[in-house]
Amino acid sequence: SSGINAEYGYIKDAVTARDYTDYCSKLLAQISAAFNLVKSATYKDIPTFMREYYLDCPAALQRIEEGKPITVKDNQGNISKSVADVISLYITLCDKLQMDMRAKDELYTDLKCLADVLDRMSSLPSDFDGKVKVLFWVKELDKLSAADTLDDEQTRQMVFDLESSREAFVRTLG
Repeated sequence: SSGINAEYGYIKDAVTARDYTDYCSKLLAQISAAFNLVKSATYKDIPTFMREYYLDCPAALQRIEEGKPITVKDNQGNISKSVADVISLYITLCDKLQMDMRAKDELYTDLKCLADVLDRMSSLPSDFDGKVKVLFWVKELDKLSAADTLDDEQTRQMVFDLESSREAFVRTLG
């Protein structure tokens, strides 16, 4: 569960990306070494072992199956999933704003996740306008307390930035 807490802490910005990556990488290596000690006909893989012992840790299992922390740059094999995640997060955020969901606690997690996925996509230049705009809004929300809300002008600008960022992202796909 400490790995899940590390990921939760990272997503909530309580743990730096570097600390999370180091810790998660260490845990993944330890899990791999430990599993090799119990690997057998009964426990041919980690998901089987987890089912046998009623371990319900979907986030941990995803990290184990991917073999890397969420902060590690994406590779071409995972690009389709990243594209789908980015588009989905853009749409979700715009929908929330259009439904008057303007509080930090309603927007922050999706926005931070979007920033992280965009950052992991090595196919995008580091100065890609979409990354810059999303990071700007992450920093703006960082200044607010959980219950604080965006005003009309901020909301309108954020919708504009997200929509133009999404369109620019789609253009990069070809």
